[in-house]
This record gives sequence, structure tokens and C-alpha cells, in this order.
Amino acid sequence: MRLFIGVAELRSFADAARGARISAASASRAIAALEEELRVPLFRRTTRAVALTQEGALYLERARAALSELDEAALDLSGENPEPRGSLIVSAPVVFGRMHILPVVTTLLASHRQLNAQLVLTDRVVRLVDEGIDVAVRIADLADSALHAVRLGEVRRVLVASPGYLAKRGTPGRLTELYDHCLVAFDNFAVNDEWRFGAAEKASVRVVPRLRVNSVDATIDALLAGVGIGRLLSYQVAGQIAQGNLVELLADQAPLPVPINLVFQANRQRSPNVRAFIEEAKARIVPLLAR
Repeated sequence: MRLFIGVAELRSFADAARGARISAASASRAIAALEEELRVPLFRRTTRAVALTQEGALYLERARAALSELDEAALDLSGENPEPRGSLIVSAPVVFGRMHILPVVTTLLASHRQLNAQLVLTDRVVRLVDEGIDVAVRIADLADSALHAVRLGEVRRVLVASPGYLAKRGTPGRLTELYDHCLVAFDNFAVNDEWRFGAAEKASVRVVPRLRVNSVDATIDALLAGVGIGRLLSYQVAGQIAQGNLVELLADQAPLPVPINLVFQANRQRSPNVRAFIEEAKARIVPLLAR
């Protein structure tokens, strides 16, 4: 079962076998025996990749839960205080992850020498079970799901432009005036042609952007270069606003803030690695977001 989890997380029989200190052939035979016992295929194997089947993804969740319970029971019986050790895989949006999650991870690594971590920075929504993620940062309203969530705080959607652009084109005082301006749209994996405003988000602007970008950093660079007005999350541009490089616009028309949560599978909440990460993240990030 541990070997199966290793193959699922590493997407490689050879790497999982190396971690278990057995041969790749022995690992392959062990997984084949497990599949025969369960009477379902757990992996789709090709010459290039190893991927979980639908049955394998379901079994992965149960296997992790079962082994976690056994490990916890063993530690309880031995009287040991479980310390973070082994692997921790965390996913976060690119900018938020670099600014706020990376310091949490590096602090944990400095405090727990037997812990290894992988930080997956991506602006798409990851699937925790399928991709072997222990904890993910979600900056959005959460849909109903079986995931557990720990709230860190919230951020605002803000309209910003450079002082240079505003000096040339003027500063909009009403939402309708945005139609007279060049707009820069950040679209990550889905095109959003409508920007909603106000506490009830009943007001909206149909966006016809002069520039579309799928990278936050590139969007900010375009705004600094004076291309137009853009809408981003407050933490992404807080530094540039503080330095006077960007100006916030129409703040009185801002929509409701967006919540930031840590999400994880129910069977991971007793994991020492996950618990340590959540506690460190709350201690470091909650005060920052509150400010």
C-alpha cells in the first residue's frame, strides 16, 4: 500500500522503487499483485507516463487514510510526539505562493530536518487526490465539497493604473467611463469578459481589453508600462501601490472581498506535516492579511 502511494505521488515505478530500496521489477510485481487482489487496474501505464485510473484515485484516498490511522495508532501506543517528517506537497497560486507560502515552507524545513517539501505554484485549480497534493491554497468562494477548509483571511479585487497612463488619459470617476479607456485583462485558464462591481456585484462592465495576459507578473509589467487599466487582487499589487507606481481606482465600487482558504482532504487533517503547515501558515499569514 505504501509502495502504491509512492508510485501515485511520484508518477514513476522506478522512483518509488528507489525510495523503497527495492528494484523496479519488484515494485511492478507488487503493484500487479495488489491490482489482482483488488480486481481493478490502479494505473494506466505507457512508455512515457504512469497515471492513476479512476479506481486508483479512489483507492489512493482510502490508502492514505488507512496508513495515516495506522501510523497515528502506532505513535499513540509508543507515546511519541509525532514530528513532521517525510513528504509535504503544497499547491498555491504563483504570486501568493511566492510571497506568502514559500516563507511558511522554508520555516518548516528549517525547524524539521526530516521533512521534505514540494511547492507547486500554479494559477489553475489543482485536483488534490489526482495530483497528490496535501494542502492547496484557494483564493475564491469555495464550492460545496468533501474538502476541509481553514480560512486565512480575504483580499480585494482592485482596479489599478500607472500615474503616467492616468496623466495622459484621465482618471475615471464612474464605471461607465471605463469604456473610454484601454483595459488590460488577466485571464488565467478562462476568459472573463465581464468585471462585476459593488457589494452586491450587480454593476458590471463588459470588458473589451486592449491586452490579454495569462500571467500576473506580465499583467503588472504592462500596467507599469502605461498600457491601460487592469483588475487584480490586492496582494498582487500592494507593493506597487505603496510605492506610488500604481494607483487604485474606483475603490468605492469594489466588489465583496475574496476569501483565502487552505483546503485538504479529510484524511490529512491528523497528519503531523499538514498540521504543522497549517499552524505556521495561520501564524504568519493571518496577521498579514488582516493588515
